[in-house]
Amino acid sequence: MFQTIGVCGTGNMGRAIVKGLVAAKAIAADHIYLYNIHREKAEALAQETGAVVVDTPEELARQSHGLIMAVKPNIMESALETVRETLSTKSVLISIAAGVSLEKLAFYTGPETKIVRVMPNTPAMVGEGMASVSPNINVSEAETADVVAIFSSFGKAVVTDEKLIDAVCGLSGSGPAYVYMFIEALADGAVREGMPRQMAYTFAAQTVLGAAKMVLETGRHPGALKDDVCSPGGTTIEAVKTLEESSFRAATMNAVIASAEKNKSL
Repeated sequence: MFQTIGVCGTGNMGRAIVKGLVAAKAIAADHIYLYNIHREKAEALAQETGAVVVDTPEELARQSHGLIMAVKPNIMESALETVRETLSTKSVLISIAAGVSLEKLAFYTGPETKIVRVMPNTPAMVGEGMASVSPNINVSEAETADVVAIFSSFGKAVVTDEKLIDAVCGLSGSGPAYVYMFIEALADGAVREGMPRQMAYTFAAQTVLGAAKMVLETGRHPGALKDDVCSPGGTTIEAVKTLEESSFRAATMNAVIASAEKNKSL
């Protein structure tokens, strides 16, 4: 793991990363440095986690062996201009901005910069994030492993080719939103059948959590697990028929594709 980690930007994803690192005790909180143009936001996160606020992006770059740029894609270029001169040649720049390629990041910072693109997601806040990790040619295997360790400390992280990052964005990057909609819809159905609202959310969320763990822990194909629940002539196969008639799978696939295509256009 890097000796020090800097986080530039303390919005939803920046906060998720910092809180995930601290909760996992992956690095001492006072070895995590924060910068936000709105200082009060960084200070609020520092009070919550024990991380250290710095005054300028330049100071953040000087302090950080791993520098995570958690800023919006449209301000990435200007943000990198402020740290380019003070970023150590031994430091690794980690970008979580959608749509900003390794090539663009190197153009903004210089061809020798060690750069890793990461596509994380917000469940990092509860220790169940999913992230892809795509290094450029300047990053060593050990440094790549350090980045994987950061994002694995609050979930799972997998090294992937950069060409897959649009698919990652559509699937795990945007995916939590689809799942929240599914949970809400499941609960609405139960409420329609008379279940109290909060109870319905608990049943729906736990069902999704349990089904996901079954896929991850058994290693079985999701279709086979679905078949286990579908008794001949039973209630579940009747429900599955209704979902198929409503193009459930096609709609879900189209959502992933739409998000991926949008990521390509950024």
